Amino acid sequence: MSAPQFRPLTFGVTRAVVRDGVPGVRYLRAEQPLQDYPVRLTGRLQHWAQTTPERTFMAKRKKLDDGTTGDWRHVTYAQAWVLARNIAQGLINRGLSVERPVVILSENDLEHAVLALGCMLAGVPYVPASPPYSLVSQDYDKLRHVLKTVTPGMVFAADAARYGKAITAAVGTDVEVVLTTGQIEGRATTTFDDLSATPATDAVDRAMQATGPDTIVKFLFTSGSTKMPKAVINTQRMCCANQQQMAQSMPVLQEEPPVLVDWLPWNHTFGGNHNFGMVVFHGGTLYIDDGKPTPALMHETLRNLREIAPTVYFNVPTGFEAIANAMKVDAELRRNLLSRVRMFFYAGAALAQAVWDSLYESEEKEVGERIVMATGLGMTESAPFAIFITNPNVKTGDLGIPTPGMELKLVDAGGKTEVRYKGPNVSPGYWRAPQETAGAFDEEGFFCTGDAVKWIDDENIHLGLKFDGRIAEDFKLATGTFVSVGPLRAKVVAAGAPYVQDVVLTGINLKEVGALVFPTPAVRTLAGLPPDAPLRQAVESPQVVAHFQDVINKLAQGATGSASCIRRMCLMHEPPSFEKGEVTDKGSINQRAVLTHRAALVAALHDDSAHPIVKPAVP
Repeated sequence: MSAPQFRPLTFGVTRAVVRDGVPGVRYLRAEQPLQDYPVRLTGRLQHWAQTTPERTFMAKRKKLDDGTTGDWRHVTYAQAWVLARNIAQGLINRGLSVERPVVILSENDLEHAVLALGCMLAGVPYVPASPPYSLVSQDYDKLRHVLKTVTPGMVFAADAARYGKAITAAVGTDVEVVLTTGQIEGRATTTFDDLSATPATDAVDRAMQATGPDTIVKFLFTSGSTKMPKAVINTQRMCCANQQQMAQSMPVLQEEPPVLVDWLPWNHTFGGNHNFGMVVFHGGTLYIDDGKPTPALMHETLRNLREIAPTVYFNVPTGFEAIANAMKVDAELRRNLLSRVRMFFYAGAALAQAVWDSLYESEEKEVGERIVMATGLGMTESAPFAIFITNPNVKTGDLGIPTPGMELKLVDAGGKTEVRYKGPNVSPGYWRAPQETAGAFDEEGFFCTGDAVKWIDDENIHLGLKFDGRIAEDFKLATGTFVSVGPLRAKVVAAGAPYVQDVVLTGINLKEVGALVFPTPAVRTLAGLPPDAPLRQAVESPQVVAHFQDVINKLAQGATGSASCIRRMCLMHEPPSFEKGEVTDKGSINQRAVLTHRAALVAALHDDSAHPIVKPAVP
């Protein structure tokens, strides 16, 4: 059989260097050194505004009166530069600073983008808060925590109708509120148009020149699934070094200005640093996607991808799964999405092999070649890009080798290997949290990630590493046997495809491993039910139970011991809750939060009182 043909893609970093430390410790870095990078990201914005003023910087569909979206509204680089300068002047006039930054409550939009750029020019940090803290939460505890931590001098939201209640409940009357549309009863507010019309002076130029590598660009809050979120300090050095690292690891970004169609939220590092920063750094164009990989919003993403052809495309596994399913029957989507895309890239969770195979099948059918599905590893504290693949033949779990300028410390952790980070793209710590900062770094100054890795090939270090789960998620059975959650969870997802959205493993200090299975909407089709049928009706149907009986039987046949054998499985009809921290904005599951909030269900699973429950038919 001939090797699969991939659309050409250059991998910039393909060789690694390893050195040994004390017993149980090794160090890994790229052979290629990190090249020079700018001292501030705003210099790149200025460059593109001067050299390609009419190129679209960002675009977003206009919201129509009936709640739908219409044509694209564009902002050019020249327009973004003028608006950002005006906003910067407004922030300077107000005396805002690192002690009194700007908090942004609302989702990705054009006003959010130029406000962020204005903050960068003025040297005033901004804080993109998770929108569900304002829109979903009923007590606003996390929003209040964000505001208490950063003490803002200004809060921005897109519209009063959606964010007014949260602002009234949580934002002090001494904090200026800026709104794009609407008013809040009983509260004086500033319009975004007024802020962005502030006449810029040479004070903006002086402020920009005063920013440098140590200037704080933003505070990005962690997910806060087990504790209150921490504010990760993001500096200009982090952002600029990381964009240069990405450019060297992914040369495709330098071959032509990237075009992105992207929904990933800017309050997360993937969307807000990796992708937003990529566009500014390379003079690209970002089409803000109002869709999301959910049944209610995925249609908008598909609509956008039928119209706008990206050069590189980023998503989370649930998004790629929906796209893979749609491409099977949607010729227009296949034709446009695959017309010029050079690379797909996923992050946030494992991508099931069945989804991978489905994408490849559609790609080969439409264009006669495969699109590289790239991935790696990173986190908010690493800006986020840290590890990237070295070749097109990627398998689920593969990560690759560190990007130039980063050194990894591989530390034995009781049978697993923790990866730790050091480099110019690593955060100096958490804002106003010295104890948490001190605890995050080891004695050599490496950031302790809590991620476990192992070699793709013990005999070839140049292939790099693959993911081996989160150390904190692993647990022991009552027998003292360790359960490696990450790899086992991935096996369950793969075995149950395309009907498994995610899995939480159970069995801490118990005799057997169990699984809480969150199904995809496709189980309704499997059950012979309409798309709007209750999920409980679907998971309790004979067809779905029979399917998962087959899944657990096959898993049991391939198990090598108690730690790798799923002995009981419960099909969930209640999706993971954002409010309870069970799932992030990106859709990633939090094992610990699910186990905590569903402790009674876990107990019922292990005493056989949960329903529906399946067990392997083999001993």
